[in-house]
Amino acid sequence: VIIYGDLPKNKENVIYLSNHQCTVDWIIADMLAIRQNALGHVRYVLKDGLKWLPLYGWYFSQHGGVYVKRSAKFNEKEMREKLRAQMKAETPMYLVIFPEGTRYNPEIPKVIADSQSFAEKEGLAILKHVLTPRVKATHVAIDSMKDYLDAVYDVTVAYEGTVDHKGQRKLAPSMTDSLHSTSAILQTPGRALL
Repeated sequence: VIIYGDLPKNKENVIYLSNHQCTVDWIIADMLAIRQNALGHVRYVLKDGLKWLPLYGWYFSQHGGVYVKRSAKFNEKEMREKLRAQMKAETPMYLVIFPEGTRYNPEIPKVIADSQSFAEKEGLAILKHVLTPRVKATHVAIDSMKDYLDAVYDVTVAYEGTVDHKGQRKLAPSMTDSLHSTSAILQTPGRALL
């Protein structure tokens, strides 16, 4: 794992914005929070359907997670109220948002095409290796928390081996792939995971 840029050692109230490629992205956010002794402060903005996941959906809701729906169904008032309640309780906040809203997956070209079409329609740059961010939840979070925040972290996560020799994107590692690679690194003599 290689991290570029400055990461303060002290705890901060932050919004963490990142591209989204796979389930390992959640672990990356946690790794950065651990470096600030803020793992217990991580809260997520999650797509609404995840609230129905057994155990996890309930846990994220109880731990300050904010569920949002896409497009016209987005409930700005509900999100603001949830964030205000957290700030009123003086809850330390490490709010993770994946503005792309869904994972970049080269095996689902329709999602990529829809993202690029949206960017073209809105006059935005057409992105090749990430999806066009949807900014409603990010805007609401920053606006609602502006007096509570110490920083906004703009994070781009890239995984080794996700571009082939022709420059075409491949799948980012799954959680299983990542854990298997970590296990191989930890078991290889003379190498250490940093």
